[in-house]
Amino acid sequence: MIQKRSTSILIIALAAVLGAALAVAGSQHGWSVAGIPAFALAVVIAFAVQWIAYVPAAIAQTDRFFDATGSVTYISVTVTLLALSPERDPRSLILGALVIVWAARLGSFLLVRNLRTGGDDRFAKIRVAPLRFFSVWMLQGLWISLTAAAAWIAISSANTAPLDWSAWLGVAIWLLGFGIEVTADLQKSRFKKDPSNSGKFISTGLWSVVRHPNYLGEILLWIGVLVVALPLLQGWQWVALLSPVFVIVLLTRVSGIPLLEAKAERTWGDDPAYREYRAKTPSLIPGLRNS
Repeated sequence: MIQKRSTSILIIALAAVLGAALAVAGSQHGWSVAGIPAFALAVVIAFAVQWIAYVPAAIAQTDRFFDATGSVTYISVTVTLLALSPERDPRSLILGALVIVWAARLGSFLLVRNLRTGGDDRFAKIRVAPLRFFSVWMLQGLWISLTAAAAWIAISSANTAPLDWSAWLGVAIWLLGFGIEVTADLQKSRFKKDPSNSGKFISTGLWSVVRHPNYLGEILLWIGVLVVALPLLQGWQWVALLSPVFVIVLLTRVSGIPLLEAKAERTWGDDPAYREYRAKTPSLIPGLRNS
């Protein structure tokens, strides 16, 4: 118990320190609001929304609105930055639109799923331990700030750049990733709704090309956001490069693919059909030798 409390306190402190460091670095060459750097303000708001949402969630011991809170944070902070911006250039407006559309779509999808299933089973033991539960909300604040860093830093930058090939290339990459993610989520939802597929794994549609097409789409769309943002970055603002890198590491090494692969092994590990599917279908990148 003491060890878990110490770990939770360490996570909370680490999230706060990393969030502060990100806020300071990303605020260079940016505009300010009442003397407060806009990007730093964005990071503070991102964390503050999690603190506020944690209170009723902890009282009710529920995680049903955890993902929805994340989406609301992306949207509210992005809208705030655009509203306060002294000069809303076309590139910033595009970045804002990309983040808002993605967050609205994914947030509504996850909210409906959580309301239908009753929540995420990964939170079963965490939500009953207040300090440990709070550490998860702190991590979400850091996760949101890092993921949206490229867009928020660019929107809050004092630099401007005309729309050129980089903007349209970034939008094209984002559209490809968004299309893959949406299609993969729809295909899996339809698969699960079919009673005949109860207890089975999906291996059709995009899921026949890679085992995690939704994550492939997620990675691509954040790379697209970075490409749009690149011409606006200077100095320490290049910390925005962490945005897609963080998404890639999170999904491929931490809470995404590793957890799902482990769960799939527990569920279908002895199923010859699953062993064959896993052997012939790449984890994330089409055509890449399986791992």
